Amino acid sequence: MAKNETELAASPLPVDLAMRWSVGVSFGMVLIKFGGFLLTNSAAVLSDAAESVVHIVGVLFAAYSLRFSHKPADETHRYGHAKIGFFSAGVEGTMIVMAALFIYAESIRKLVHPEPLTNLSEGMVLSSIAAAGNGILGLYLLGSAKKHHSLILEANGKHTLADCWTSLAVLATLFLAGILHWTPLDPVIGILVATNLVYTGIRLVQSSFSGLMDEADPKVQKFITEILDRETERRHVSYHNLRHRNLGDTQWVEFHLVFPAGVLLSDAHRIATEIEEVLGRQVTPKAKVTTHLESALDHHILHQEGD
Repeated sequence: MAKNETELAASPLPVDLAMRWSVGVSFGMVLIKFGGFLLTNSAAVLSDAAESVVHIVGVLFAAYSLRFSHKPADETHRYGHAKIGFFSAGVEGTMIVMAALFIYAESIRKLVHPEPLTNLSEGMVLSSIAAAGNGILGLYLLGSAKKHHSLILEANGKHTLADCWTSLAVLATLFLAGILHWTPLDPVIGILVATNLVYTGIRLVQSSFSGLMDEADPKVQKFITEILDRETERRHVSYHNLRHRNLGDTQWVEFHLVFPAGVLLSDAHRIATEIEEVLGRQVTPKAKVTTHLESALDHHILHQEGD
């Protein structure tokens, strides 16, 4: 292996580096939040800490999924392994909902049996650190996900930002509880936080299901159709049977090209390659394009026989 290839293999990819930051920060957040709970005895802080434990499990699974998604296509996975990203998003969304259910239970318990809060100032400092850390990390993850078209990082980034909003809600709870001295405010905020987490988790599960079921994205469909309409018209050919699916880091696009009678195979292949290259450059995430070449001379006859 050449020296530059060896260095490339040894150095982490940007998405891997982002995931390493996510794992490291997530472990730090758990320590901070459980420390805050021990100081304050707050249901909201406990809820935040519990959500972070779930977050760690989700992040570790996401890190494994990201590493697995880099594996190239093989004999048993002809389309590669990137689609594990949809499964990872579903797992993370499910775990967010599970954390929300725990928060509901704990908040309702403390609403029925109120408990005094302690060391509010120290708890507010720790919650501020947690909110800032997760906010910065979440934006970094979403930025990396958008730049590198990584569904795994996107799901992880959304989970991290949900964690940030949870910490901000906890911070507001401790602040208001210290001013108003109203104990029930703590579990009420915990219930509101749990509701927000349920919404985030369900959205992630829905996106996971859509990807695993190859649900067509109308925006992607419109964009690809516009490119094909323009490029085929310029070259005096037509197309049909357009299909596309998102593999996580790649858009797989397939369609049939119909050429006028008498066009040489070499010319047809050249035109098809040109159209494929245009799609490959303009469709995101990167497009892998497969075309099927047909002649207008017997196109209708052959398709009638196939039907």
